[in-house]
Amino acid sequence: MGNGRARALPLALALLLAFSDIAVVAAQGTERIQGSAGDVLEDDPVGRLKVYVYELPPKYNKNIVGRDPRCLKHMFATEIFIHRFLVSSAVRTLNPEEADWFYTPVYTTCDLTPWGHPLTTKSPRMIRSAIQYISKHWPYWNRTEGADHFFVTPHDFGACFYFQEAKAIERGVLPVLRRATLVQTFGQKNHVCLKEGSITIPPYTPPQKMRTHLVPPETPRSIFVYFRGLFYDTSNDPEGGYYARGARASVWENFKNNPMFDISTDHPPTYYEDMQRSVFCLCPLGWAPWSPRLVEAVVFGCIPVIIADDIVLPFADAIPWEEIGVFVAEDDVTKLDTILTSIPMEEILRKQRLLANPSMKQAMLFPQPAEPRDAFHQILNGLARKLPHGKGVFLKPGQKVLNWTEGAPEDLKPW
Repeated sequence: MGNGRARALPLALALLLAFSDIAVVAAQGTERIQGSAGDVLEDDPVGRLKVYVYELPPKYNKNIVGRDPRCLKHMFATEIFIHRFLVSSAVRTLNPEEADWFYTPVYTTCDLTPWGHPLTTKSPRMIRSAIQYISKHWPYWNRTEGADHFFVTPHDFGACFYFQEAKAIERGVLPVLRRATLVQTFGQKNHVCLKEGSITIPPYTPPQKMRTHLVPPETPRSIFVYFRGLFYDTSNDPEGGYYARGARASVWENFKNNPMFDISTDHPPTYYEDMQRSVFCLCPLGWAPWSPRLVEAVVFGCIPVIIADDIVLPFADAIPWEEIGVFVAEDDVTKLDTILTSIPMEEILRKQRLLANPSMKQAMLFPQPAEPRDAFHQILNGLARKLPHGKGVFLKPGQKVLNWTEGAPEDLKPW
């Protein structure tokens, strides 16, 4: 299924080309993003907002990383690197009286199981504990109950803090965060776990690691459709059909023997190189609508085929997803071959030229140290566009809006 199949694919595609209008080529050059999206992508947030970073006891952040450094590399690591970025950022203010936003650095995804999965049952307790701490030591939470505060919640379903959708919906957004702005990877329209006003961001992928695998831009894209990952999550969904709402299973059952589709559960050492040799990269939903493949596809210039109904994509006001990607409804997965082979060559070439734009790639990454126009700066741009805060964010003396006793009983335990 792995490299042998990849080597055989150009021959299969050559045969296909003889009977179709599809050509597999790589576009040369780049194309600037036109209109408001390009302008937003190139915004500079410095001078447009000031952020105050709370100093919390290290048990909420640094000590957790010290116990398990694996969380520096997984797809939820955004919360760690945003904290590090803000501490040295030009938008940081040490004077809370002049702050537009307040940030509470809590690493809710860094307490991992032996298998590397976040222990989400502890996350709500950590958040509640941290908020109790800042409300006791500073006056700023109390005057708005968090309406001028933002939190980074990179779980599968954001501040619903659970990886399975049914349970996440049952839990809902943590009640004490209902006035705060959430910076989260999860985004799905009309979903209880997507709070209005949230800023949707890409998941974390290691920028330095990806950059070490770059191939020459003139490398032919000889793989038509590429995907590596799970099709069935038998450990968490033993009966099948619930994981990825059946979309991944449908991809496998319909296209496992199709020579145009290089798909497998194997994860070869040439994974990043293979994406750069592919025209289309499948980005189906998993437990949540998003996955790191979306970032990888954009960075490696592989046209993302997004299979996730109603997904809200990262930085949607800055990145023209409709122009760079292909959207396939979950119910239409069985038609993937027809849909992709029907796309005109000029449209494929234009998508490739847009994906070659360095600003587009930069906006999907969290490099250390930060770089101009990267994902850190796009988050700050999103926060700046939400300013100024309306007068309604400030409560009258003694006024309370949030109910601290609301929520699941296990969330109310001390942390």
